[in-house]
Amino acid sequence: MFTMKTLAARWFAIPLWQRILAALVLGAVTGWLMGPAATQLQWVGDLFIRMIQMLIVPLVFVTLVSGVAAMAAPAKLGSIGLKAMALYLGTTFIAILFGLAGALILQPGRGVTLDGAAAFDTVAAPVPLGERLMAIVPENVFAAFAAGDILAIIFFGVLLGVGLLLAGDAAKPLARLFAAGSSVMLVVAQIVMEVAPFGVFALVASAMGSTGPSAFVTVFLLVIVVYVGGLAHMIITHAGMVRLLAGRSPGFFFGAAREAQLLAYSTSSSAATLPATLKAAETGLHISPAVASSVIPLGATINMDGTALYVAAVAVFAAQIFGVPLGIGDYAAIALTTVLVSIGTASVPSASLFLMAAVLDVIGISPEQTALVIGFLLPFDRILDMWRTVINVTGDLAVATCVAAMEGELDVAPPGAADTVPAVDR
Repeated sequence: MFTMKTLAARWFAIPLWQRILAALVLGAVTGWLMGPAATQLQWVGDLFIRMIQMLIVPLVFVTLVSGVAAMAAPAKLGSIGLKAMALYLGTTFIAILFGLAGALILQPGRGVTLDGAAAFDTVAAPVPLGERLMAIVPENVFAAFAAGDILAIIFFGVLLGVGLLLAGDAAKPLARLFAAGSSVMLVVAQIVMEVAPFGVFALVASAMGSTGPSAFVTVFLLVIVVYVGGLAHMIITHAGMVRLLAGRSPGFFFGAAREAQLLAYSTSSSAATLPATLKAAETGLHISPAVASSVIPLGATINMDGTALYVAAVAVFAAQIFGVPLGIGDYAAIALTTVLVSIGTASVPSASLFLMAAVLDVIGISPEQTALVIGFLLPFDRILDMWRTVINVTGDLAVATCVAAMEGELDVAPPGAADTVPAVDR
């Protein structure tokens, strides 16, 4: 006879990633069977995302300050930041090449017409690079916290951590407080993550119910470009750099990343996945908190490999639809502009759609044509965005692993860990 206690024990005995995966599959089936009625479940998923969003600012700030304060020297932070930025930009550029190559090979825009598409009337203009850089320094720290401005919070957190480091013995009580707060926030994040299977089920069911698999017939080739190109990028680029620069096997890496990847797929938000990504970095990949707490939040803000791959593919897709010939210079312009746009993309669902105008503009696509392309893609974007977020989160973990290895901050894994899947906390 099963009791509530027995059922609860059986439930928690299943690794969290398996519960999330089962919820994802059941949600897709439920959404397909229920159709549009499945959107009534959306509130459950929205509630889960709000619980995660509640954690993002305190988790990033407390863990970042604690990690910086635990470093041996402030100069190490600059070394970590430079390596992370270089790797993030490098992987983003490679992702663009995968997007361009896939779109050139499969030609997803060939034969597509936009006759039935409604023009999207609120395409946002790209934010100038100078304004993005200026926004990193907050005018008001408390306003940055209230607005959830991650880059500004990172800037202030780094300064505070360096201050604790330089203050020496006088700052040790406050440093210990932040260290204790970091441990507590990670536990709170794990508690919230236990709700993930229910949130994932609702989000996927709602997404499937509102679009349905049949809706993707008209953009089938573009879906293939994004999914296959993204998978190739993760296997070749991300896993390859982890093997070459950190000495970890792809099996070990993807095993540690799977929980964060599943959550990324269901939420379509790198920011919402931050707690799971930090947990995967520290407990799964054995990255020291000093590196994980600085590189992972930075990646969630500026590393948009999936977005870059997608925007590059859509640029070629749009050129094929409107018959715009593209030369080597055009592809170079797409690559350069996409790097800048992807860095400025907010880590929220479908954000890349609203910054696409800058990329399409450089190849001669008019604002009116851009509005048509976005209006055409918007109904299908959720499933595409889910996969783009998986690519982004995987890139965050790959770069963090490599930076940790280069800085000597990658803890030695248990014997055999290089070729096995790490244990998952239950």
